Amino acid sequence: MQDIINTAKKLIDKYNIGEPIKIMEVCGSHTMAISKYGLRQILPPNIKLISGPGCPVCVTAQNEIDAVISLAGKGMTIATFGDLIRVPGNNSSLQEERAKGKDVKVFYSPIDALEYAKANTSKEVVFIGIGFETTIPSVALTIKEAHAKKIKNYSVYCLHKTMPKALEALVVNGSDIQGFLLPGHVSAITGSNIYNFLVDKYKIGGVVSGFEAQDILMSVVMILKNMKNPKIEIQYKRVVREEGNADAKKLIEEVFEDSDATWRGLGMIEGSGLKIRDLYSEYDAEKKFHIQKPSEQIEINGCRCGDVLMGIISPHQCPLFGKACTPVNPIGPCMVSSEGSCAAYYKYGA
Repeated sequence: MQDIINTAKKLIDKYNIGEPIKIMEVCGSHTMAISKYGLRQILPPNIKLISGPGCPVCVTAQNEIDAVISLAGKGMTIATFGDLIRVPGNNSSLQEERAKGKDVKVFYSPIDALEYAKANTSKEVVFIGIGFETTIPSVALTIKEAHAKKIKNYSVYCLHKTMPKALEALVVNGSDIQGFLLPGHVSAITGSNIYNFLVDKYKIGGVVSGFEAQDILMSVVMILKNMKNPKIEIQYKRVVREEGNADAKKLIEEVFEDSDATWRGLGMIEGSGLKIRDLYSEYDAEKKFHIQKPSEQIEINGCRCGDVLMGIISPHQCPLFGKACTPVNPIGPCMVSSEGSCAAYYKYGA
């Protein structure tokens, strides 16, 4: 490991142009790995690794949480991933509602939620579809299966978000990023070609990176090497291809279509979300139960999670970090999620 670090440091010094460089990782798993391995500390002072909106739980907006809570209040069985139950809405969380007796169940996979619906036909099961392109195919599969087998008590509240438009929003909104560590898991589905617009329109390069220390360090070297001639490259070639996974993309395209989406911290981004196509509308919880998202979003006093997600500040610059806000008592979603930037900084140190 030390030999790898020494080699990487030599290459980083070789290609370091000496000017301030911000490289943003947009994957929660990268954020955790960077913190775990202490990679920020071994880089030259002018090269900054900053966290972006790569945690799907963290970017779920407060009014979306409120809408889910309203469903629980109507007697639905809410099926969700574990991290989401602790994320605060404007007035409550799913964890608090479960403590009050609401039927909120945690599943590791949407397939498990569908199986639960099959076994409990008297219950109306609503799966909360969050996550990026990594998890979207498995949710699409449950919708197709429910449709084929005429399972009537299962639906999906689609809060999925897609990565390219969010990256563009960060660039347009002036986050001053010179390069991206692009997400490995997402790119295994989408491929790397979806990021070509970063070079074509904005002259910003990026590298799809793996998750080991040597993967991330080599990706940083590749970004630095191409600073004057930006490119989109793949370091994580053992998993990711330029064209992506054709079958998974076809499945997503069949079940979902693009829509606008609201991101916590970034606001509404056109074309950055998905909605269920009309063919499968009976499995669209938003239509089935006429869900109305509350428009008001109350800022949590002092919490700067939105600025963390945009890379404007580091977690330790939030006044609540490590004081009022800890993993035991999380105030904002960046501390709630196991892949959140604040959770990573707290666990491994800034």
